[in-house]
Amino acid sequence: MLQPLSVMKTMNVRLDRFGLGRFAGAGERLARAVTVASVSFGRSLLWLLAAIIVGCGIWMLLPLSKGNSAQPVTTGLAAVETAPSGNAAAAGSPSSAAQAPAMAELGRLRISSQTWRRGGLGSKALVTFTLRNDNDYAVKDVEIVCVFARRDGSHLTDRSRVLADAVSMKSRKTYAHIPVGFVNVNADQAKCSLVAARRA
Repeated sequence: MLQPLSVMKTMNVRLDRFGLGRFAGAGERLARAVTVASVSFGRSLLWLLAAIIVGCGIWMLLPLSKGNSAQPVTTGLAAVETAPSGNAAAAGSPSSAAQAPAMAELGRLRISSQTWRRGGLGSKALVTFTLRNDNDYAVKDVEIVCVFARRDGSHLTDRSRVLADAVSMKSRKTYAHIPVGFVNVNADQAKCSLVAARRA
């Protein structure tokens, strides 16, 4: 009985008679190279999958940032325009007047038709809303706070953002896809409220 090696040698000798022996050897080398490449590619995929799993595990174990704290934010704050006291007005100190910026009346500012979606591979919150200014003056530096919650309504994260754009008096302005920061992956609901604004 012929051994496999001797069979191969016999085939190569027969193919050499026709000048095809080198093609047979090249086919064997190609088959070995394909096998080695497929094994190394499979190992690379396994290592990549392991690295992704370890990275996700480390990310889940990282401590929450200051913005992710579960402390509730009071969203009903009203910034009121402050008038200087009688003593300060009598003294006429210009530095105290310069230190107190003219705050806008929040009762005549409101957010309407707000929505949100995820951006940045699902980790950032992008809010879209319309800001209505019913005051007799323009406002700027509008600060909003967005509260994010799970599907069941339990609180997750608060994010704030200051919008430097001015909104004219008796008008409205739509802000589209404004990034307010990173949010928890479990966030399902968002509600944005006004915190402060200044006269323009």
